[in-house]
Formats: sequence, structure tokens, C-alpha cells
Amino acid sequence: MLPHVTAVRYVTPLREGGSLPGLMEADDLGTYVVKFVGAGQGRKTLVAEIISGTLARTLGLPVPDLVTVDVDPALAGGEPDQEVQDLLRASAGLNLGMDYLPRALDFDATAFGVDPALAGRVLWFDALVGNVDRSWRNPNMLYWHGSLYLIDHGATLTFHHNWPGAAKSADRPFDATQHALIACAPAGGEPAAIDAADAELAPRITLDSLTAAVAEVPDVWLADEPGFDTVDDVRRAYVDRLLARLDARSSWVPPLREQAATARGSRRSVASTRPAWLEGSK
Repeated sequence: MLPHVTAVRYVTPLREGGSLPGLMEADDLGTYVVKFVGAGQGRKTLVAEIISGTLARTLGLPVPDLVTVDVDPALAGGEPDQEVQDLLRASAGLNLGMDYLPRALDFDATAFGVDPALAGRVLWFDALVGNVDRSWRNPNMLYWHGSLYLIDHGATLTFHHNWPGAAKSADRPFDATQHALIACAPAGGEPAAIDAADAELAPRITLDSLTAAVAEVPDVWLADEPGFDTVDDVRRAYVDRLLARLDARSSWVPPLREQAATARGSRRSVASTRPAWLEGSK
């Protein structure tokens, strides 16, 4: 299971995030970007963060460590912002934290070189989990200590918002035309990064690895899911849907390869929206 910590202080909100995540200190002396169960997107965002983040780690992709965070609603009393107070009170109990990377820089394809093989692996992974939130406008990647880190996977696994129609998404092509790394994968006479990624990563997505990733999700976030009798039934549904997506690679890998070839050489610059307080953090 994910490590568990208890929040001891709310530091500041991260207002560039739509769900108003907050920077919090915990009893293990760590600092975490916390996403709250009481935010408008609800617990499914946290479920997607855990499953996709764990799968990314299984595939050798760099993601910050995840923890579950116990939040005492009494912490709301020390916050002057009414919106933050309401969010903390609505998020009593278990929440999700991501290890804070101090002084990390927002990713910009024109400023940081990206290994084409890594770009291909990230594109393949995002196509597998249906990540619609890693565009050149909002890369959801950080550059820290010379390495690229993938963050914010709450918009993945969109099939769980409509379980009755989830099966229809298995072979759906992934639209990567606006992806932050689409222009970084090699094309032309070089080895195709997408095909190389498929050959390398697909064997790592197994029944066991998917079961282990889904097992990281706390029961409380899977309970009372409409259409399912038990939490175990919900877990199996996630595993089944991801296995079906993997088996349908012949439907989404070739279009992904074509999009990468078309986009080669068209990198865009991403304007930073990083808040000033982060630039001075240690």
C-alpha cells in the first residue's frame, strides 16, 4: 500500500490547479502537493492519479512519490481563505499527496532537450491511460535535478465516469496532436520511437502489474460505486478495461505513430504560469 502520513500544516494553495490542490507539511517532515477528496472533481480524480501514477512507475517513467494523507478538519481554523477552509473541512480523512519537488521548473520543449525514446514512452503511456491533460498549453511535466517528471494524472482513465459505456473506449485512437511531446519523437529514417516504446512497455502491463496498481487505491474511494456490488468488483473492472485497452493496441498505436511523424519539427514554446512564491521556495 502507499505510504501514509498525517498533515500537520497547510502551507499555501496552488491556484493554477483547477481542483485547488494545496502544499502541506506532514508528520514525516515531508512536504506534499495534496489533492483533496472534497474538491469538485471528486474521488475519481484521486483514483486515476494512483492507478496511472503507479503504472507509470511500473513502466520506468519518472513520477513523484505518492502518499495518502490524513487531513484533520481542525486545520481549517488557521486559514484566512474561506474557500480553503471549506475545502479542508470537506476533505476530512484520507486524501492524496504527491512529493513536492522544490525549485522544479515547468517543462518547455524549446528550453529542455527531451530524449526521443523517453518522449515515445510518455506518448505511449498517455495513449494507454487516455491522458487528455498533457498538452503544449498545459504540459503537466516538471524539470527537476536534470530529469523530467510527469505529474497530474487525474484526467486519465476517463472511462470510469461512464462505466456502462466503458467497453467502447478500448480501441479508440488517442488524439496526440496537441501533446506536449508529440514533436519530440523521431521520424523519417530513424527508428520509430512509438514502435520501440510499444515493444518495450507493452510486455510490462500484465494482469499482475495492473492488479497491483489498482490495489494501491484505498477501499473508501471505490466503495458505493453505482453498478457494482463490491469494491473487488470495481477493482476488477479497472483491470479488465486496461487489459482491453492494451489488447487493442493495433487500433491506437499506428495513428499515434503517424501523428508523431507529422508533428516532427513543430515544437511549441510553453509560457510559464508558475507562481512567484515557488521561485523562492527551498
